[in-house]
Amino acid sequence: MPEKRAKAAYMISAVARQYNIHPQTLRLYEREGLLKPSRSKGNTRLYTDEDLERLELILKLTRELGVNLAGVEIILNMREKMLEMQRQMEEFIRSLNEELAERIRQWPKESKSSLIPVITLPPTPARNLNLETEKRRRSAVAQPGN
Repeated sequence: MPEKRAKAAYMISAVARQYNIHPQTLRLYEREGLLKPSRSKGNTRLYTDEDLERLELILKLTRELGVNLAGVEIILNMREKMLEMQRQMEEFIRSLNEELAERIRQWPKESKSSLIPVITLPPTPARNLNLETEKRRRSAVAQPGN
């Protein structure tokens, strides 16, 4: 079993100093649900690199774009939902590609040499009716003067 690697974690004082903000601001962001630092056994807040990335986004939104904390919360929630939708779309595309690859492997040999794969559909009553109608139309066009 591979050994677990510890993630780098930073204490609140180091993060506050690095980003030039008061520790109370970090506590406020936690109370508002914008940041969720982990805790040590002694209940000390520990910020991971992912927490710092999120903090940088929060600070950019508030400092540079003037977004209030309610707006930041909405933006962060929407961002998480978009990332989840993107993950789901990538998973769907991956499974679709796998399905297509499997179908290509199962196609008859002669269709593999064509530029555009041709799939022969099984006959259905409606398709047979359309074929009969088309045959009659063609024979009427081929025999003018009747």
